[in-house]
Amino acid sequence: MAPHVHITGDSEADELLSNNPLALLLGMLLDQQVAMETAFAGPAKIKARLGALDAATIAEYDADAFVELCRTPPAVHRYPGNMAARIQTLCRTVVDEWGGDASAIWTRGEPDGAEVLKRLKGLPGFGVQKAQIFLALLGERYDFTGSGWREAAGHYGENGCFRSVANITDAESLAKVRETKRAAKAAAKQKA
Repeated sequence: MAPHVHITGDSEADELLSNNPLALLLGMLLDQQVAMETAFAGPAKIKARLGALDAATIAEYDADAFVELCRTPPAVHRYPGNMAARIQTLCRTVVDEWGGDASAIWTRGEPDGAEVLKRLKGLPGFGVQKAQIFLALLGERYDFTGSGWREAAGHYGENGCFRSVANITDAESLAKVRETKRAAKAAAKQKA
């Protein structure tokens, strides 16, 4: 079964996320301090401006020119300078450690969920929570079937939950994820 990602509301951006593992990885990297749709639309903007979306091209691109590429309206991210550097660093890691193939992170050696989580946490810009969300995204939308992926993804891997981008399939599920996030923030404020 082909991957099926519906995050941005833009069919071309979602198609890129579905068919290009690096796009999905970069979208997850960008998913901070902006709306999910904006973050995951970022790789399509980069591809449109570069003409390609591959790790080696991005890693080798002049750093100042890449900042400008990310800054050009509509910007790739709210903080284009900072995120441009993070994108290039992540792409260098994909080239150096994974031969330029982002999907190798979750396919090389047929890893289980715990191993993929470990690999993701080893990437620049990926902490535990981001790695768990991405692992859940791989399992839910990218047909990753490594044993124990749900357990390794923590509560993001729970079947039928609406906690993260991994659970978005349409506008209704997006609204459910947003409501779950609002409720979690409200609960955290009450505890503080």
